[in-house]
Amino acid sequence: MLRDFGKTGLRVSALGFGAGQIGDDAWGEDDVGRLLNEVVDLGVTLIDTARSYGRSEERIGRHLAHRRRDFVLSTKGGYGVEGAADWSSEAVARGIDEALGRMRTDVIDVFHLHSCDRATLERGEVVRALDDARNAGKIRILAYSGENDALDFAVDCGAFGAVQCSVNVADQRSLDGPLARAAARGLGVIGKRPIANAAWRFAERPVGDYAEVYWERLRAMEIAPPAGTPWPEMALRFSAFAPGVSSVIVGTRDVHHVRSNAALVDRGALPAELVASIRRAFREHDRDWVGQV
Repeated sequence: MLRDFGKTGLRVSALGFGAGQIGDDAWGEDDVGRLLNEVVDLGVTLIDTARSYGRSEERIGRHLAHRRRDFVLSTKGGYGVEGAADWSSEAVARGIDEALGRMRTDVIDVFHLHSCDRATLERGEVVRALDDARNAGKIRILAYSGENDALDFAVDCGAFGAVQCSVNVADQRSLDGPLARAAARGLGVIGKRPIANAAWRFAERPVGDYAEVYWERLRAMEIAPPAGTPWPEMALRFSAFAPGVSSVIVGTRDVHHVRSNAALVDRGALPAELVASIRRAFREHDRDWVGQV
């Protein structure tokens, strides 16, 4: 299922691949290569990574450079460049050059500033560095990945062609605000954490699993899938068909999960009354439930 990525001219699959887990050194190179190629074979045409995801960029280059025309490449940066201050023009410019080399490509389709704060965006230095890279043909789309007031600014400032933020049953703040405006402005939108870190897995509040906040929210909302609908299906279809969302990214080490998720997305949107009940539960219990970075 392909969709327009806003008005950028790119088209992306409704289900994208989050490439964070493939950066782990403990995972064998052959296994990574098989997974990445099977992902593309399945028609997943958006692959999203970041400078901070271990060896992810390097491995995408090693295993997919020969298939570069088959997918839209999205990465994130602005930090961690040796000898350059984080969130400086040098960090952005050199970071893009280094990402191009690691991923063995001449151009990055979507480059996000990765969760910098609003004040950094407002100063404009990093945005100008992205624009310079676009003018040089190194990136296609200027983008921002983040939440809350910084996301608001990124959507409204007119500099960006795409944004990435959390969108799921337990993280809905963006839906009525920045994502609605992003859609109206023609921005491409990547939804991250579409299955809410599978927080429903835990009978008791988890510790150290990066699902604690979502677990607390789901308990407060008291929502559950209707009979015959598994939690992953309800969560993924809610996010993938949220208004304004172009693609949702899910990470995994198992191609069977990719196949299963693709099949779930192919089922289309959830029934309108179920979506309305999920939205209502969030609004009724929202206690300053801001987007999770």
